[in-house]
Amino acid sequence: MRLVNGYWATGILGAAASHSLFTHLEAGADTADRLAARGGISERGAQTLLDGLVSLGLVELRDGRYRNTAEAAAFLVEGKPACLSDFAKLKLAHMGDLAALPEVVRAGGPVTDATVEVADNPHWEKVVQAIAAQSVPVATIAADLLRLAEAGEISILDVGGGSGIYSAIWLELNPAARSTQLDWGPINAIARRLVAERGVADRFTCIDGDFHTTGFGTAAYDFAVYSHIAHQEGAADNIAMFTKLRDALRPGGTLVINDYIVDDDRSGPPFPLLFASEMLLKSKQGGTWRRADYHAWLTKAGFEDVSFQPTPSPATLVFAR
Repeated sequence: MRLVNGYWATGILGAAASHSLFTHLEAGADTADRLAARGGISERGAQTLLDGLVSLGLVELRDGRYRNTAEAAAFLVEGKPACLSDFAKLKLAHMGDLAALPEVVRAGGPVTDATVEVADNPHWEKVVQAIAAQSVPVATIAADLLRLAEAGEISILDVGGGSGIYSAIWLELNPAARSTQLDWGPINAIARRLVAERGVADRFTCIDGDFHTTGFGTAAYDFAVYSHIAHQEGAADNIAMFTKLRDALRPGGTLVINDYIVDDDRSGPPFPLLFASEMLLKSKQGGTWRRADYHAWLTKAGFEDVSFQPTPSPATLVFAR
């Protein structure tokens, strides 16, 4: 029953995020009437959402007072760097898409002529910012493992960088670093704004273009990032991208991949296995790929040292040299 009615969780979380309930709870609105007044919603609605959030383990009730759990306080309060509230609202709007999954499964891919993956789609303004928070913890972990803060004058290439979050975090940590992002023009415009908000825009450059057809240069970068791109590409395109990235790196350079990666026998982890349905719905060739796939593709592209680093998030880091 919990699985059959799983959409309730998406709805409750998306509605709570839409009315900034977690932010109001954090600010001390700890009863249904106070939350209703602060959020401009009905008391009945506030109580219903609180009941649902308690059920989901996102809100605690003690002595008649409500408060965020530690997880909600870290990841759902607006203004915090890893806040996923915008993403929760985005997924609420996408719930209807799943109704097409039976037909998509029959066909083996999207059954409508979707125009999402085009440069001038206005939805990027919401999507790019909503998904940025997912990469904050992983980008920070990668920087620590690579000791980027101590790396001195380094050059970074972020392919399909979206919000520019990797560049923003890494440039903040290393004041001598410079970063270049390759993405569609409208997305780069969003990234420039977000990176400027972090005060590092003077060391951030964008190349407007499609990374499938735009060159990356030769031996020009010390580090390259390929974050949450591989899952939307097929094997041939990923090998082609990895080959171009290998050529773009200087001797000793490192490619950093961040993605939802499954075990070689496809027995786990749970989130990447579930995410495969998203790729079936929305891409013609994408999927959640195995560690063995990444290792084979990277080796074919010319990398000799490939390692995998689990993270506290659903994503895995891959380092290739």
